[in-house]
This record gives sequence, structure tokens and C-alpha cells, in this order.
Amino acid sequence: MAKSETPRKRRKVQGVTMMDVAERAGVSPSTVSLFFRNPDAVSAKAGNAVRTAVRDLNYAPNRMAGGLASASSPVVGVIVPSIRNAFFAETIASLQRGLDPARLQIMLGQTEYDQSVEDALVRTTLSWAPAALVVAGTDHSAATRQLLKASGVPVVEIWELGGETPLDMAVGFDHREVGAAAARHLASRARRSLVFLSGRVHEDKRAASRAEGFLAEAKALGLPARHFDHPAPATTELGGILFNRVLAELGNEDAVGIGCSNDHIALGVLFEAQRQARSIPGDYAVMGFGDLEFASSAAPALSTIRPFGDVIGSETARLILGRRAGLEDTDRTSIIDTGFRVVQRQTT
Repeated sequence: MAKSETPRKRRKVQGVTMMDVAERAGVSPSTVSLFFRNPDAVSAKAGNAVRTAVRDLNYAPNRMAGGLASASSPVVGVIVPSIRNAFFAETIASLQRGLDPARLQIMLGQTEYDQSVEDALVRTTLSWAPAALVVAGTDHSAATRQLLKASGVPVVEIWELGGETPLDMAVGFDHREVGAAAARHLASRARRSLVFLSGRVHEDKRAASRAEGFLAEAKALGLPARHFDHPAPATTELGGILFNRVLAELGNEDAVGIGCSNDHIALGVLFEAQRQARSIPGDYAVMGFGDLEFASSAAPALSTIRPFGDVIGSETARLILGRRAGLEDTDRTSIIDTGFRVVQRQTT
């Protein structure tokens, strides 16, 4: 370097270190480290001093470094199809509440039902040495299944049972049985034919399973049934579009039972039926899935099937904490069927 040149300063990776916190708090670095791992193991006086130093210095602990030292980080990776989906939002909130006592934090990723995105997210999440990995469903690419099996990380597959054999632990319910239950309920309401409405079942395997269960049960009951699907997401707008297809193809047929892959599609059916002066539940009985917040206040109130998303979250947390505590897993405790409930309201 020429003498006239000004040396470039190196940018600090982190301005404040754990040593700085220890010095400000008047404790040893090992006490600060223990505080971040297990605050209850530090005396109240030392803990308060560390908290004050952390606040005054605006210190953020390097979780990755701590993870490398202990073979895993205080992070639980959670990979779901969509964070906009109210089903998964309820589960994630319940999961975080369950993990809070162990001071584990969620790192969230969404796949938008794209398996290649899931593959990439799994690899990225595993690079953080997570304490556990939670993934929606049991349908994964062969490469991802192999990667998860070989990782040594506790894996919980959520929101689905009855598909592929779980990789490790699983919490959920059988979506084929959800579809079958919807068909049985509509048949019990004197419906002479059944239809199932859905969006992009080529990507949403759980919705596809509900459709399969619905159609199979209709056949077993001796009722004609049809499936109307669309490659667009399963929104309220799509519900109206699909209901118009039903009207166009079934004509003036009455006493029709309509099962929907979620409550949003069912709500769209209600809106479109009102616009076209169609009687619900007179001509058409309608059933959703999800029991979302608007279902009970819709006009007419929507019959639906309620999954227990909060229970899925809390049971997933319980399995993760049990595994971390070294508890022995059995088939009875590592695969949990949370079930679902048929909710009858005015639309049926």
C-alpha cells in the first residue's frame, strides 16, 4: 500500500460483545453465557445486572455461535405452505406459546405449495443447527425426506396423518376422513347429489385428500358426486366462480349438497347464491372446512368442519420439549391424532 493511501478500517461484525456485557454488569463472561442459556440458573442480582447491561449496550446475543458450541441453536424451524393461511397462523401461535418456557424461538418459512421451495428452506433451516424442525404435511420430495432422516434433528410433521409414514413425529388428522365426514353430513340432510369445490388440488395435497374422501364416501352411500376444481388459490372469489360452474352444469337440479375445501370457498358460494337468489339450505346445502372466525357470523351461518389447529401447535411443542428432555418416544406418543369436529349451522 502506498504511504499516501489511507488504511481502510475493518467493519466490526458486532460492535458489542459478551465480554462488554460482562464488564458492564460486573460479572464473569461465563455468567453472561449461562444467563442467555438458562436465566433461572443465575442469581437474581446477577440476572438483573446482565439485563441492565444488555439494555444499556443494545446487545444482541449471537445465537448462531451459541448453537455451534452446543450442537444446536435455540431455534425451531417451521415450514408451512402459507403464513396467510389462518389455519397455520393459529398453529404457529400455539406452538410458540408452548416453546416459550424453554426459550426456543420459531424461524418461519413458507413454501406457497412449491416442493422445490420446501427443499431449499429445509436445507437453509438445517444449516442453522435447529433444535427441531416442523414441516406441514407428509408429502415431501425424495431428496428432502432423505435429508431430514439423515440430519439427526427432531422432525415433527403437522396437519396431516394417513398419508406417507411419518419421518419421526407427527401431529394432525386424516384429511380423507374429513372429506368423508362432510359427505356423510350432507347426505344426512336429504341431499340427493353431492359436489366438491376446491382450488389447486394439484399443489394442495391435503385439499386433494379431502376431495378424495368426499367422493369415495359419496360412492359408498350410493349418491352421484362430482368434483369442481380450479388451478387458482382457494379464495372467496373462487367460490363464486365454482358455484356458477355448478349452476351451469347441474341446471335446475335441487337438493344438492356442496362440500368445499375451505371456508373461504364456502363463503364465496353463499355470496354468489344470494346474488342469484338461490336458496341455501333449500336448493343447496353448503359445508366448509376450517371453522374460521367468519363462519358463525355469516348469513346464513356456515356449517363446517373444525380442525384443532391450536391443539396441533401445543402438542407439537410438547413433543419437541419431550425429545429435548430425553424422554423415550413410543408410537403412542410420537404420532398424535388431534381429530376434528363437524359443526352444523344454518347452511345445512
